[in-house]
Amino acid sequence: MEQFVINAKTRSLSGKTAAKRIRAEGNLPAIAYNEKGESIMLEVNAQEFSKAWRSITKTTLVNLKIDGNDNQAYIKDTEYDIKTDKNLHADFHIVSGKKPITAVLKIRLSGNPAGVLKGGFMVKHVPDVKLKALPADMPAAVTADVSPLEIGGKLAIKDLKLGEKVEILTNPESLIVTIAPPKK
Repeated sequence: MEQFVINAKTRSLSGKTAAKRIRAEGNLPAIAYNEKGESIMLEVNAQEFSKAWRSITKTTLVNLKIDGNDNQAYIKDTEYDIKTDKNLHADFHIVSGKKPITAVLKIRLSGNPAGVLKGGFMVKHVPDVKLKALPADMPAAVTADVSPLEIGGKLAIKDLKLGEKVEILTNPESLIVTIAPPKK
């Protein structure tokens, strides 16, 4: 996956008037928080932000270039105007990469279970998984292949292949999917 770069510069003015001026210039008012809870007021390039925001997940790191300095960050939140199809404000979380983070990710299912092709029914149980890892090791998405599951087959959280650097905090015995026999 490509690394998105979002150029930003620090700003000192805040308030509605300053935000309107920033948006009129094609930029977006933003704020970045670091791991200590300190904040930096920014203005970011609106096009770069929009391109990244539409293409990433909540656990995808972006390169937030503040006044030319590289920072690894997550897009934490954005204020979005559905009428104009534009972002109005953005919040970033800058990470050092040395401190683990936790995230809850949806589990995407891929493939057609063999048991379903034979008349069984796929029953979905747990829709997401809670993970803990360093920012660089955190997966952007969790995908589970259900195609080998036969009737009576089960896929549990412990069956996910996420690598040794990712700690699964959800109960490993929790079921993601089961294949029920056909109804008679």
